[in-house]
Formats: sequence, structure tokens, C-alpha cells
Amino acid sequence: IVIFAVLLLAAGAAVWWFLGRPIQVAVAKPSRGDAVEAVYATGAVEPVFWAKVSSTGVGRIVEIKVKEGDPVKAGDVLIRLDDREATARLSEARASLKFLQEELARYSKLAESNIASRQAYQRIISQHAAAVAAEAAARQRLTDLTLRAPLDGDVLRLDGNVGEVVKAGDVLVWVGKCCPMRIEAEVDEEDIPLVKRGQKVLVRADAFPGKSFVAVVSSITPKGDPVSKNYRVRITLPGDLPLRIGMTTEVNIVAREAKNALLVPFTAVRAGHVWVVTGGRARRVPVKTGIVGDRRIQIVAGLKGDEVVIADPPTGLKSDARVRTRPLAMDGDG
Repeated sequence: IVIFAVLLLAAGAAVWWFLGRPIQVAVAKPSRGDAVEAVYATGAVEPVFWAKVSSTGVGRIVEIKVKEGDPVKAGDVLIRLDDREATARLSEARASLKFLQEELARYSKLAESNIASRQAYQRIISQHAAAVAAEAAARQRLTDLTLRAPLDGDVLRLDGNVGEVVKAGDVLVWVGKCCPMRIEAEVDEEDIPLVKRGQKVLVRADAFPGKSFVAVVSSITPKGDPVSKNYRVRITLPGDLPLRIGMTTEVNIVAREAKNALLVPFTAVRAGHVWVVTGGRARRVPVKTGIVGDRRIQIVAGLKGDEVVIADPPTGLKSDARVRTRPLAMDGDG
């Protein structure tokens, strides 16, 4: 009986210790800081004023008149393609046109004298019109073999070498003004309602680790891409930034911002409530939240700021439960 009583007391003590022992939780005090709701996107740096220069047909490069970085004016020759065949075709077209012009003049006089039939005269008119169109097409083909600058600026990039054969549509020269610059970013269709012109943008680039640059949303494309489900957003960059054309960037478009906001860890809020520790026991407190960040969330109402908040309440935590606390290290802005 004595042994049984001892065992029973030991079992009771074990159950009491197990059920009544404090639950260990990580805690943090609410902090004050800037709460930011941002839309994340990626993009590339490009000039505001620029153009691609490409060949409209097949041709061999015979001369390159510029180098990368050279300043150019609109109309300056950039690249010449082999034009021997095009020149011969133009000479042929002009000879045919000259002959038909003479024939048209001759048949015009014959038709006035009723010597030539009306049908023959109309046939010459049609042949002359075709010759005029053929001469214009041959002249345009010859003109297209000389690639010219479409605008004032600098040669940003040059592809191709003398002797290389290029195809129609091959981009050979990028011409543009190095300043001003912008970022063309793709924003998901779910986030685009939050984006407005004039919003502040925080820009980061791998070339400048640890640095953040401030820019502004300048335009939003009215039509999105139904395949990729995103919208093009253009972001204007200040002229004094060290970013270079072609750099890939990460952008955070600031949709909403609150100064000196009361912040708690993001994981502390559960179904509109937080758990605070008072006298070693957990207490459930309803709160009203505001801006949600990656690691923190703004508390608009429900807390005064001097409470101790459980950072990640365990499942099944009950009100008035005994807890043992340890501090939670929090860094970075919410």
C-alpha cells in the first residue's frame, strides 16, 4: 500500500509538472519606425531617348563609320552594306523608266492623231506606272543599305564586323542619349492597382550592394500582357546616379507609408489578435492592423507600445497560460 501511494504521488507530481510547467516563447516589445507597403518588381536601366538601328534586308557589311561611345547627329551614316547589286538594279530600273517615258510621250501624240489605238496607249500608261514604282523601290533598296542615325545621341552599342553578312531585322547599332535614364519594370497584374504616377521608388542593383537609390514612377502602360500577366511601369531616374544602361535592378514602389508607426513582428498577429505576457502569463489582445511588411506589421489600435508581445504564439496557446520568455532579435525595417 505504501509503495502504491508513493507511486501514485510521484505520478501525480509528474502530471502536475508536465501540465503546469511554463511554455517557452520568444517575445519582443513593439517598436516605432516607418511602415512601408511596397510593390516589388524587376527591370533594366535604359535611356529615355534611344533607338535600335537594324537592316531591312540581307547584306554584307562593307564599312563601319562609327565606334561605341561616338556622338552622332540624326542622319549621320553609321554602317554601309554592300550596294553593288542594288546599284545595278537601280540603273536597270532607271533605264527602263526612261524608255517608257519616251514611249509614253510618243504614244500620247499618236493617240491624239488617232494613229495609235486607245488600248495600246493605256497599256503604255500602265507599263510606265509600273516602271515608276520599280524605280522607286530600287532607289529605296539602295538607300536602306546605308544605315543612318535616327536621332541625336551617342553610339551606345555596336554589333557586327566588316565582311559579316546580316539578315533583315538584325540590330546592329543602339543610338541614344545617356541622360536622362529610366527603368522599365514589369509589375504583376495583382499589384498594379497599388501603383500610381509620382510614387517614390527604391532601386537596388547588384553592382552597388548595400546601396538604395530613390526614383519616381513616371508612366504606367494602359494595356497589360495577358500572357505574362504583368504591366509595364516606367521609372524615371535622377541624373546623378551611378547606374549604367543595361543594368538589371530590383525596385520597390512605395504604395503607402506611415511614419513613426507602432510595429510588431509579422508572425505575432493571429486572426486579428496578439498575445502579450503579463506577470508570466499569456493574454490574448484584439488589435487593428495597418501596413503589412515582410517582417513587421503596423498596429493601429489595441496596443500602447509598452507591452511584451509573443513573437510566434504556439498552436493551442490558451489565455492565462504560464509562459517562460526569451528575447527575439529583430533587425531591418518592416
